[in-house]
Amino acid sequence: MPEKGLIDTITALWGGAIATLIAAAMGRLMYHTGEVRARRRAFFGRELLWEIPALVAMAFVGEALSSYLSLDGRAAMGLVAMLAYLGPRGTTAMLERLWRGRSAG
Repeated sequence: MPEKGLIDTITALWGGAIATLIAAAMGRLMYHTGEVRARRRAFFGRELLWEIPALVAMAFVGEALSSYLSLDGRAAMGLVAMLAYLGPRGTTAMLERLWRGRSAG
């Protein structure tokens, strides 16, 4: 029997909802860290508080999309983290680009 991965371990210990929120938090933290490195914000500034609603919203969106696409736990967590990293604006831009690509072809 193969050993459990990080996502499987988190899901087993705390459940799927916490694993989803952790994945979303990591995605938003990666984005926030990029902004800090670019010197557009302070690490412990009020901007960090504004990441919380985006984190929760993108966790909901990612979990719903994962369910719709019938993704397993690991792929679902990857999708949640990616969407959280992109945030609402980035996700909207990505979907608009995909939609334009389909309608053009």
